[in-house]
Amino acid sequence: MAFTWGSALRITLLILLVAAVVTACFTLPVEKILKDFLTWVDQDLGPWGPLVLAVAYIPLTILAVPASVLTLGGGYLFGLPVGFVADSIGATIGAGAAFLLGRTIGKPFVISKLKDYPQFRSVALAIQRSGFKIVLLLRLVPLLPFNMLNYLLSVTPVPLLEYMLASWIGMMPITLALVYVGTTLKDLSDVTHGWNEFSKTRW
Repeated sequence: MAFTWGSALRITLLILLVAAVVTACFTLPVEKILKDFLTWVDQDLGPWGPLVLAVAYIPLTILAVPASVLTLGGGYLFGLPVGFVADSIGATIGAGAAFLLGRTIGKPFVISKLKDYPQFRSVALAIQRSGFKIVLLLRLVPLLPFNMLNYLLSVTPVPLLEYMLASWIGMMPITLALVYVGTTLKDLSDVTHGWNEFSKTRW
């Protein structure tokens, strides 16, 4: 039989992960949690703050929670050079973690989602010929949602190191822009307030 205990375990873990994401999105005060986290990083961690901020990208990216608040927070808390380095490394590591999850226990779920993104078929074919270049272009020109792209790319033949390097370079412009915006904010509340809506603050 094609159905094994291993595949049953992977499917069960994936269902639990999806259920956790849905529950968190609808029940948890995400904005407040992120604001409290940034306050903790600012007041209690000292020189360890940038490292902890970078690591925080991993669970957010895996759970497909927009991490723009962290990127803005990096600029607000640490300024342009340090904030950019921390956010850039964190976003790349988070993207890599989601990629590995999609390539292992999450593969059945990702394959089932391919039908929702028909335009990705041509991307997958192009990646077979030039993986690094296509991943780089997808990061520079976000034709697909960032968090979903991490998982979709995991079922293509692009090697992990090529994926990580292309993602790191391709995400630099938007990361730099958001970190710079973060340096111009006057209060931590401006970092977390209204970023799920097209508010004046966000524009």
